[in-house]
Amino acid sequence: MAFPDRIERTVEIARPPATVWAALTTAEGLGAWFGNRATIDLRPGGAARLEWQEGPTVDLRVERVEEPRVFGFTWHIYGLPEDDPRRTYVEFTLEPIGAGTRLTVVESGFAQLPEDAYRKAYEGNTRGWASELGELVVYLDAA
Repeated sequence: MAFPDRIERTVEIARPPATVWAALTTAEGLGAWFGNRATIDLRPGGAARLEWQEGPTVDLRVERVEEPRVFGFTWHIYGLPEDDPRRTYVEFTLEPIGAGTRLTVVESGFAQLPEDAYRKAYEGNTRGWASELGELVVYLDAA
């Protein structure tokens, strides 16, 4: 049985692309909505880290930086052992719409997993993106 390989979500944000870009690609921005603390070396091959006060620490590898339109990274797959080398790829695409931004996030690479691991990772990240994008919108609305 074939599984969907990707999660895709789109939100419209009433902020210009430069503001949304900063929320996605700076330590201050990421730490405000995607975890409680973040570090980032914003260049292909650069390292980033997200930390949650009551939860995990997640390491990212920056893969794509095309300011102010595309930001992509790879990260550990939720539910797999820490030493598992498999990763998914997350890409944010920003598109100006009027005075705001249409933000699309696509996470791909789930089809590489066996069914039990797939279900946990795919369902967990589907819920996670809905929650995290909601937090991004709240953060930017308050900015």
